[in-house]
Amino acid sequence: MKHLLSFIIAVFACFTVSAQATDNSPKPVKWQFSAEKKTDKEYILHLKGAVDKDWVLFSTTMSDDDPNTRVVLDSASAAVAHITGIKETGNLEQRKEALFDNLEIRFFRNTVDLEVTVELTAPLTGALKGSVNYMALKGDEVVGPEEEAFKFQPDNSGNLASVAAGLQESSDQAQSLKRSSIDLKHPVNDCGTSSGTQDDKKQSLWGLFILGMLGGFIALFTPCVFPMIPLTVSFFTKQSKDRKKGVANAILYGFFIFLIYVLLSLPFHFLDSINPEILNNISTNVWLNLIFFAIFIVFALSFFGLFEITLPAGLANSVDSKSSVSGLVGIFFMALTLALVSFSCTGPILGSLLAGSLSTNGGAIQLTVGMAGFGFALALPFAIFALFPGWLNSLPKSGGWLTSVKVVLGFLELAMAMKFLSNADLVMHWGILKREVFFAVWIIIGICITLYLFGILRFPHDSPIKKLSKGRIGLALFFLAFTLYLVPGVTNTKYANRALISGFPPPLHYSIYGTDAAKGVEANVVNDYEKALKMAKEQNKPILIDFTGWACVNCRKMEENVWPTEEVKTLIEKEYILVSLYVDDRKLLPENEQFLFTTGNGFKKEIKTIGDKYATMQTENFSNNSQPYYVLISPDEKLLTHPVGYTPNAHEYAEWLKCGLEAFKKLK
Repeated sequence: MKHLLSFIIAVFACFTVSAQATDNSPKPVKWQFSAEKKTDKEYILHLKGAVDKDWVLFSTTMSDDDPNTRVVLDSASAAVAHITGIKETGNLEQRKEALFDNLEIRFFRNTVDLEVTVELTAPLTGALKGSVNYMALKGDEVVGPEEEAFKFQPDNSGNLASVAAGLQESSDQAQSLKRSSIDLKHPVNDCGTSSGTQDDKKQSLWGLFILGMLGGFIALFTPCVFPMIPLTVSFFTKQSKDRKKGVANAILYGFFIFLIYVLLSLPFHFLDSINPEILNNISTNVWLNLIFFAIFIVFALSFFGLFEITLPAGLANSVDSKSSVSGLVGIFFMALTLALVSFSCTGPILGSLLAGSLSTNGGAIQLTVGMAGFGFALALPFAIFALFPGWLNSLPKSGGWLTSVKVVLGFLELAMAMKFLSNADLVMHWGILKREVFFAVWIIIGICITLYLFGILRFPHDSPIKKLSKGRIGLALFFLAFTLYLVPGVTNTKYANRALISGFPPPLHYSIYGTDAAKGVEANVVNDYEKALKMAKEQNKPILIDFTGWACVNCRKMEENVWPTEEVKTLIEKEYILVSLYVDDRKLLPENEQFLFTTGNGFKKEIKTIGDKYATMQTENFSNNSQPYYVLISPDEKLLTHPVGYTPNAHEYAEWLKCGLEAFKKLK
């Protein structure tokens, strides 16, 4: 399996994750639906299409491999009915179309009536639903397949009446999301802004930059990159006419490496500008997390030596051939060649950085900063050793230790794969990777790394270890200590909360011991804002809204490290109604609660899941789409303080809660 293919699949998944905003562009065919009853078990559906001027609609008689029109029933309707025939009424034309290699196409202009015969195989207890999936052509422009949904509601006599299909706009439902009484600019008390200041954001970005640098430094000590350092630096210093020019070229080479990794993040800025929620949707998308899980398993097996992952030779050779060009262009392509050739080693680390940056829910800038740190660390040695070529002699020689690095990275890839599987499991509530199971897997991986570093566990391609180096022993002892630290995580004790890795394992309440095993603060209400509002009015308490996510690392850190502190725990449990709203919950809302919502920027957004509902509520009312995000409001929805985000300082968070209580007393 080629790494490039895996990467393309993952990126394609990112770009095709629903932005949850419908396309506002007009469709070239307008449809009207009606039905007539032939017998108790047979109906004729009339699907009449009005085709725009200069457009043609492809016939249903075209094959599946060619542009066509199809009528399908949805899964629920297909269980009780099936289509037995389709008759087309209209001016059917045909011609050879150069756009499709002179394919003989059949199509309609202006109007068409599709008479669809439907036979019932069981009593029709609900609506008969389906869609027309069509393609249309105008000159060189092809659209489709476009989906036009239809819905027929049966009456007491068994006749079918066409009703509006798909999601519809609802003023009542819209008001349940956009709360008119919440005034973001005028809270009762002017406090709570500290956690959202630019300084905090800068610190967060610096943290990501440093995390990216650590990933870059790890990548340096892989067999794909490490041997390239002395070779490349020597090339520049020897090929240039003078040392000054060689140093300049080597530094430029390093800059281009840095630039290439920054450029990789640019497409995500485009996605972020289309829909600010899309990066959160990407990071919590079930299929994307499962794809990353599979890719990381493949990476791990490759690092264990089962097979080699490489980019297509043609691509690498094509780029490499351009590196012989003199000047800036040649140096750029040399840097690009390094990035491509080393991708089998750097790809897993970049994948971790990609997923980790997106999961911070801070927008595409997070990813750019992380990639910048990675590129900076990867480029730094080329500049340093060009300035001080004598230091090259101090580098350790390539050898078996590089293979050991790959194997250790393989085990770490397995550990990261568990995180992606956990994300999907949490979002979908499958229950296959409970907290203790997650810890058990990590403990097994930690034991394997420790045994490998001590030379007890070996792979067929490993060189014999004559003597353990001090560095290897030190690293083995580090992993042994970390593994021992994980052990309480599988227990049902007060020590189960492992603060150092909060956010990576599933939450405390996602336990094989049941929800009673949780040692933290439990929400009064989960995913039901209206219920929390009613409870607050009955108990005359303010509400603490917790916009959170199942796959949110910082949310778990707050719940496991800040909320359980005595002062914060007391304030939340005694003074507030806590409602946790999960913005990445993929559970479908009841059909009568699904609707089409017009956002503040004019997009039509489908509200189908619990996550859709509360992610939109957060964005529309608070102009923020990051998690965790905390809001204090009164029972009549007056904003008590400025909302805050991730606040790891428990005292600061407690002071914010107290400020909210003071504001509530003012209102009373």
